[in-house]
Amino acid sequence: MQDRGMKKWRAFASIHEQYVGLQEIIDKQSEIPKPLLTEDQMEQINQVLVEALHTNQKVYLTCYKHGKHIIETGFIQFVDPSRDIFMFTDESSKLKKKMKLSEVINIQFV
Repeated sequence: MQDRGMKKWRAFASIHEQYVGLQEIIDKQSEIPKPLLTEDQMEQINQVLVEALHTNQKVYLTCYKHGKHIIETGFIQFVDPSRDIFMFTDESSKLKKKMKLSEVINIQFV
């Protein structure tokens, strides 16, 4: 006879498919709807993007991705409004990220 040791009992996650299904339901409940921006807000975002690009100032960037607001700090490297993209260098990891302009909710100088 062999002892099973200290195993935690997970009543609602005993079957893998059940656990995945429950996690999807929990994730969908925590999603936030994408806010609608006014023309003034979009114009302000555009002005800050252009100024941050030319002066190389650090900005706080709030984006909407996958039902969540993501806040990052860094520098704007490149903006292409015709393709709806811009390049953003993250302050902490120094990695360049390609992001969509349509995902930007708010941008402001540090």
